[in-house]
Amino acid sequence: MNPWVIAPYSVTPVASLLTRCVASGVLSQEDVDSVPREPCVFSPHLLEAEQLITMERELDKINLEMELLKLEKESADVTHKFYLSKRFTSLQQFTSHLQDVLREQASLRRRLMKPLLYLFELMVVDFIENLEAKISTVRTIPTIEDSMSNLNNGIAQLLAQVTEVERLSKQVLQWRSHNSSTSINDITT
Repeated sequence: MNPWVIAPYSVTPVASLLTRCVASGVLSQEDVDSVPREPCVFSPHLLEAEQLITMERELDKINLEMELLKLEKESADVTHKFYLSKRFTSLQQFTSHLQDVLREQASLRRRLMKPLLYLFELMVVDFIENLEAKISTVRTIPTIEDSMSNLNNGIAQLLAQVTEVERLSKQVLQWRSHNSSTSINDITT
């Protein structure tokens, strides 16, 4: 039982405390009776706080009811007889189909293996034909030794041309130096 909820048939904590005070002699019944029963006895802030708490409780209760209604609405189509009967029927059909498959498992396995064997034979024949074509292609590709000898010949020719260019450049430089020295002698004389 919640001590903050006041019910007409229950004793509040304040009443219980006052009863103990009267029983022990701290207060007299006349003192308790002389306390005014109007709501203005307590601070207005206390009354506002009590009203605010009451309103918050009611708001929480309404929010909870609203959440429950939303959940009920979302799950209503799933738990409705109409949808459940459709699902149950489809589940029964699927179950009966699976039972048939289990009964016919051996014959189905044999029937399914036949196309696989035929397909395997086709794949093997195709692989062999492709293998022969690839082997003939590989045989027509020049070997590495031929490529290396061609590369060595190219390098030798390139080196010969480099030495020829060096020889010619030296001749050009000698010719220039010889021509420049004769032209200087001609100018001085």
